[in-house]
Amino acid sequence: MSRDFNEWLNDFRYSIADYGYYINFEKIYRNIDSIKVELNILNSLIGSKNIEEDFENLVKKYPETLKCVPLLLAVRTNEIYAIDSDGDFNYNFKNPNLPFEQYKTFMQKTGLFDLIENHIINNLVDYATGVETGLDSNGRKNRGGHLMENLVESFIQKAGFKRNDTYFKEMYIHQITNKWGIDLSSISNKGKAEKRFDFVIKTPYMIYGIETNFYGSSGSKLNETARSYKTLALEANEINGFTFVWFTDGKGWKKARNNLEETFDVMQHIYNIKDLEEGIISEVFK
Repeated sequence: MSRDFNEWLNDFRYSIADYGYYINFEKIYRNIDSIKVELNILNSLIGSKNIEEDFENLVKKYPETLKCVPLLLAVRTNEIYAIDSDGDFNYNFKNPNLPFEQYKTFMQKTGLFDLIENHIINNLVDYATGVETGLDSNGRKNRGGHLMENLVESFIQKAGFKRNDTYFKEMYIHQITNKWGIDLSSISNKGKAEKRFDFVIKTPYMIYGIETNFYGSSGSKLNETARSYKTLALEANEINGFTFVWFTDGKGWKKARNNLEETFDVMQHIYNIKDLEEGIISEVFK
């Protein structure tokens, strides 16, 4: 069946963010729970009229509270480096390595004493939860990298394929060759290049090597991807019993449409999310 590239491209999505993409609250709560006792001890400093002395007395009595300080500055590590006209220091908050006076200087110069002393916040547990939420938003890029992969896998499963039985995740060419005895040397530069497919589906009559990606923004990588998959598709056409399939989507392709169209013109099995929703897996993978 002939397909119109422009109509196909017009169906590309702006985003594929799922409900868990934005914030991983389970991780946030777990991180806060691990220091909740210490944060509640530090809460006794809120509104202190003599913050430096009270801080010193508290930390000397409860030295484990010091490990909470980096998170109050949205820092994940136990060490923080700082430099100014008074010198440079590398503060260790898990295993203190500097005189305590220097830690008080740190609290003063970073503004943490002011934050706690002047009631700018009312509860350090709530404050730290907010900081953790902000830090977790940085993880969206990593979560986003698997969204298309997860989406495609859900449709593979919906079509009735079973993981590690009729479909396999992240499979290298040599693994495919060893498992089913098929010669894939033409797409691996005679074994010199080790290609890995996001998924491999095995039916009674065919092995399908599948790649997935989603591009919400443009960039040079898109043109490179389209060209390499065009080459891969042409090479795969020469292999009996093997088919290369590409699931891609995202408005980033709008500015790289020429290279994508070239691949579309020569590649039979290139599909978008709408194709998935319309049951292309059950139709093609037989």
